[in-house]
Amino acid sequence: MKKKPTVASLFSGCGGMDLGFSQAGYKILWANDFVEKACDTYAHNIGDHIVCGDITKINLKSIPDVDVIIGGFPCQDFSMIWKRGGIDTDRGNLYRYFVEAVRIKKPKVFVAENVKGLLTANDGKAVEQIASDFAELGYIVDVDLYNFANYGVPQLRERIFIVGVRADLDWNFTKPEPTNDPKNYVTSGQALRGVKSVKLNQERQNIADKTRRMLELIPEGGNFSDVPKSSPLYVKGMISHVYRKLDRKKPSTTIIAGGGGGTWGYHYEEPRPLTNRERARLFGYPDDFFFVGSISDVRKQIGNSVPPPAAKILGEHLLPAFSARTLSKKRPIVHSIKGTKKANKQQAALLQVKAAS
Repeated sequence: MKKKPTVASLFSGCGGMDLGFSQAGYKILWANDFVEKACDTYAHNIGDHIVCGDITKINLKSIPDVDVIIGGFPCQDFSMIWKRGGIDTDRGNLYRYFVEAVRIKKPKVFVAENVKGLLTANDGKAVEQIASDFAELGYIVDVDLYNFANYGVPQLRERIFIVGVRADLDWNFTKPEPTNDPKNYVTSGQALRGVKSVKLNQERQNIADKTRRMLELIPEGGNFSDVPKSSPLYVKGMISHVYRKLDRKKPSTTIIAGGGGGTWGYHYEEPRPLTNRERARLFGYPDDFFFVGSISDVRKQIGNSVPPPAAKILGEHLLPAFSARTLSKKRPIVHSIKGTKKANKQQAALLQVKAAS
């Protein structure tokens, strides 16, 4: 391409998606988040074009004209872990600012990332509403579930991407073909190779001696349930990711942003929590990407972010859209939701009807 496609980024966090798009050949002109330490991390690594402030107080018309708008609107209300208020809550409704930015700027493409739980939140009504809101602006919208381990990330992390292509562009979006499968996943052992030589964000968290002794009883790849019931350290009734150790022969399970002790993610060999640099390796961040803030601040930044390698692949896949010709007549406006058993059955039934006709 003669020039780089331009990007505006909403709900940018520390910049994982922006970094991936930048690596794919895009130019980020503008970004926004309201978490100060995340903005500091973004500015340090990507650029001082980030505006730190509440999206509800920003004049969206001041965003520069761009080819693509990207971002991950807040997901807490749609997550399977937290309360499922969905679009009926204030934080759930923050996605509407993303919709409004797309309406005002009319980019050729937009990409929104969110948690898997959005597919079933409000009995599926939340994602249907969101996809419909974007489609009504004149976009062909694709909603699908991505396992980032299938795109070279050493983590079994499932998230959805909502991709919209303006209906007057002569280009159809299809989900990128996976680059990896269970036979050649990037493992946590591969990801952490040589990590101790990296100095940035290697602070160790202090843990109680009792916790250390518990971790010594848990095998590689195991969790709290592997502590013998006869042990005074045995605890029952917790969720599976509590005191879960990595398995060096497999990708990490999902690294989360919040939660107290027991949810930090633990080294496969040493009885300790992962360092933030190790977490960053499991997301595919380069070693010179420095995260600003306390251990807790940085853990949240990493856990809330989009792994840059997956964003890079999606960005590269979208590049042909920006050299596509503009049609004199818009294509039919549709939205497609995939990634759930219900959605997959509906898709299969639709294909059968088309085949029969």
